[in-house]
Amino acid sequence: MEKKLMSRKKPTFAINENLNKYLQTYNRNTRIPVSYDDLLRFSGSIVVYDRHDEDTLWVRCYYSDFDREEIDNSLKRVYLILHSDGRSEHMDFLNVDAIDYCTFGNSKPFRIKIRNILNDNFTYFYVKKADASRIYGLDFEHILSPHRINFLVYKDTLIEEHIAGIPGDVFIKEHLPECNSRARNEIAKQFVKFDERCTLRLLGDMRSYNYVVIPTHDFDHVDYKIRAIDFDQQNYEGNLKVYQPHFFKENRPLVKMVSELLQDTSVEQYRKEERSQVAKRLITSEKRFRMLIRCMIKDRVSSDDNVKMLKKQLVDYTRDIRFKRCRTMGHILKTALDFVKRNYLEIE
Repeated sequence: MEKKLMSRKKPTFAINENLNKYLQTYNRNTRIPVSYDDLLRFSGSIVVYDRHDEDTLWVRCYYSDFDREEIDNSLKRVYLILHSDGRSEHMDFLNVDAIDYCTFGNSKPFRIKIRNILNDNFTYFYVKKADASRIYGLDFEHILSPHRINFLVYKDTLIEEHIAGIPGDVFIKEHLPECNSRARNEIAKQFVKFDERCTLRLLGDMRSYNYVVIPTHDFDHVDYKIRAIDFDQQNYEGNLKVYQPHFFKENRPLVKMVSELLQDTSVEQYRKEERSQVAKRLITSEKRFRMLIRCMIKDRVSSDDNVKMLKKQLVDYTRDIRFKRCRTMGHILKTALDFVKRNYLEIE
């Protein structure tokens, strides 16, 4: 059963000096005028319901008049730092429409809705407690996936941009039944590639509510991409299955679709394509990756028991005895990605 796959709760890991230097080098570490703890000063809240009148597990926060003005101005400045040059002349055109707090999950984030009052366009960003695991996950996503991601860190606060898309659980329940055969084949292909990418970079806990499905309308059809939105399970768990989305029960409809629509040769082809793409990204981002993985090798982002369990399972999975020499999760990830790159270069 899936409950046995994962630990009950992952601890938060502090950002050490090496990781902090990396963040400064790549302009991720920026002074911001509001902290996660500042937003905890809300004086009241109400439950946020979805369009089906179901509890979303988010609550809308309210602040005293004195706190609200200060917090609103600070959040608007954070938005400008995240998405622009941080200058304050555009602040008058922005409004903080909502500050929501999530009562579910490890990070308990705040979701900020920012609206441009000139045209009513709006977007979101998130304020979270900074956690080294999540930061490694975010930056490895930036380096190793087809997607770029924008985030800022200051002391113990993390600011993350919103990743637009249809939550996987919502897509499976409401949209997948309406997809035609071409779309279902495309989604099956993308799930295979997503599953392989998560396994290669050891990003765990990709249950359906931790990724989004992104439909893109071409001139005669709709393409689909699957993208992770939660990164705090980067290299924490010892069970290899946690890093393979097809083992989670929430993803069974997609797993079933893959088995029904794709031949084994096609599945293997798509897995090879994804391994090749990851290897190419490693080569083109070698300097940045090398600096980040060195930080992780020297860092402690999991327990000794989890490290022992994962490296043993990876030896069994890959037949690569190099995993036996690993002492940290960072070393395991480096060995896994070196394995991918080495196989790619041998084929080339």
